[in-house]
Amino acid sequence: MKKGKNYIESAKLIDNSKAYDSDEALGLIVDTAKAKFDETVELHVRLGVDPRHADQQVRGVVVLPNGTGKTVRVLVIAKGDKADEALKAGADFVGAEEMIQKIQTENWFDYEVIITTPDMMGLVGRLGKVLGPKGLMPNPKSGTVTMDVTRAIAEIKAGKVEYRVDKTSIIHCPIGKKSFGQEKLAQNFNTLMEAIVKAKPSAAKGQYLKSVYVASTMGPSVKVNYKNI
Repeated sequence: MKKGKNYIESAKLIDNSKAYDSDEALGLIVDTAKAKFDETVELHVRLGVDPRHADQQVRGVVVLPNGTGKTVRVLVIAKGDKADEALKAGADFVGAEEMIQKIQTENWFDYEVIITTPDMMGLVGRLGKVLGPKGLMPNPKSGTVTMDVTRAIAEIKAGKVEYRVDKTSIIHCPIGKKSFGQEKLAQNFNTLMEAIVKAKPSAAKGQYLKSVYVASTMGPSVKVNYKNI
């Protein structure tokens, strides 16, 4: 694939044979993100786990101290008092059966997160084949199936992210925007890496962290020295 001029110029600033300390790596990411929009900065971690085994899954949620820089639209599927509570808490869309029907009949996905109350999961579960592949299915482990909808909405709006190892044993997760600057990105990086390290499954043997990279949307990736983490 042909690389653009900005990418080529940015890549010259990075030594691909070197693993940088996280602060230096993130400073390079900020310096090399040359796009005209505010690029997202992502963390990519390869783990020494076999995700085919249930006891080696790595998944969790964490609230980034500086948020993600992204406006997250939240759909709450609830009834009665919980629907009223969701509206007061700042949910972007609230409803029950009519929302489920809208998703089914209109292929409606104008939101990034779905929160639901446990009593509605029977209905929401019918959308598994639609929501699952898009990563939108509510889950108690991620805090999106709950009676405390106010807290769930507040955390998501504040910068709560879910990390999950994929079938290639890699976690991909945003940690902010270029405009955050090195210091705020580093705070988010450290918070997420701490959570990933703590989430090491007891069944995982050998080296847990295999490689750690950070990258911006359009810029080159930078290898991070994970041995100092």
